[in-house]
Amino acid sequence: MKTSIRTALTGVALAVAFAATGAAQAGTLTANIAFKGASQRAVWQQTFDAFHKAHPDIDVKVSFVDEEAYKVQLPGWLTTAPPDIINWHNGERMAYYAKRGLLEDLTPDWNRNNWNAMYASTKQSSTYNGKQYSAPTVYYAWGMFYRKDLFQKAGIAGEPKTWPEFLDACKKLKAAGIVPVAVAGRDAWTLAGWFDYLDLRINGNAFHQQLMAGEVPYTDARVKKVYTAWKQLIDDKIFIDNSLSYDLDAVQPFLFQGKAAMMLMGTFITAGFPENIKPQMGFFQFPIIDSKVPTAEDGPVESLHIPTKAKNKADAHTFLAFAETPAISAQLAKGMGSLPTNSQSPEPDDAISKTGFQILSQTTGGIAQFYDRDMTKEMADEGMKGMQQFVSDPSKLDDVLAQLEATRKRIYKK
Repeated sequence: MKTSIRTALTGVALAVAFAATGAAQAGTLTANIAFKGASQRAVWQQTFDAFHKAHPDIDVKVSFVDEEAYKVQLPGWLTTAPPDIINWHNGERMAYYAKRGLLEDLTPDWNRNNWNAMYASTKQSSTYNGKQYSAPTVYYAWGMFYRKDLFQKAGIAGEPKTWPEFLDACKKLKAAGIVPVAVAGRDAWTLAGWFDYLDLRINGNAFHQQLMAGEVPYTDARVKKVYTAWKQLIDDKIFIDNSLSYDLDAVQPFLFQGKAAMMLMGTFITAGFPENIKPQMGFFQFPIIDSKVPTAEDGPVESLHIPTKAKNKADAHTFLAFAETPAISAQLAKGMGSLPTNSQSPEPDDAISKTGFQILSQTTGGIAQFYDRDMTKEMADEGMKGMQQFVSDPSKLDDVLAQLEATRKRIYKK
């Protein structure tokens, strides 16, 4: 469906416009926007309306496409007749098109518009081969949700900041008859969150990205170290029983009903918290395992791009400069239930969102995009299946890693 923002033209002016086709094209900005839900569509429309008000000489045509259909149609647009602006994702999903020459180099925009300072934490995920191809918009934080009242009941003094403190908290919760951690293993991507954080904390983001790019064998000792740390948690019964039987919707009641104390998840779930439980829910950064490893976080980034074959790149660059300001970044984040990627945007009002914003905007070790966004889809799917096999039977760890290594060699041919 298309929405046009047009100034009214008299019959004479309309005739002039058609006669000067080149000039009309130069003043028309086209955009294809993926959205999920009415609130996302509304905030994007609000943004384009505000842009047109600030630049009344630029006509704006926006096509809104449901997110799932958008994923299917995007490759066709980029290779044939793309719009001037698209929205997409950072990391491997951006790099996939950048390496094929389908996205405009935005490095000059980063330098000209002070994005290097305002978007420092998301610059790495916006970069392919030393150049920036993304204009970040919003992201959401990952971390440990927890029940404050259950921590108090178990005698846990504060939020665990280090791995020994986390393990001690788990021990106290078990002693109080409370399952330490809920996990929705039926949704394999929730397991990927555990792999990401253990790898980021043990090996760091530079190694993590090499692994995501298929450059490291799964039989590498550093990968096994991650799974060994994970196995210790399983052996110590840190997680709920039969975690592979629960998806995210089914596992959240463990927290709501006080049966489990913690869950590693993204801040996007906060909207679904029952009103009577919200005051008891807290959120803290995934604990530090090795203080020598620069602290990195999972923060999947949504982004704007200019296709290489766009017709009106001049106005597209003008729109990006407008959309990447602190105020617009905050507006988009609020409307999309996310966090502003712009570090100069005002902090969110909600306590959990505020904590997530601080964690992401202050991280020094980089922002990972999440397992299945940092990696090619085929390898990510096989990797997450391997995680489910591992959780089902941790004693098969070496077999799982050998299988993943065979898959890596087949996919990356390295």
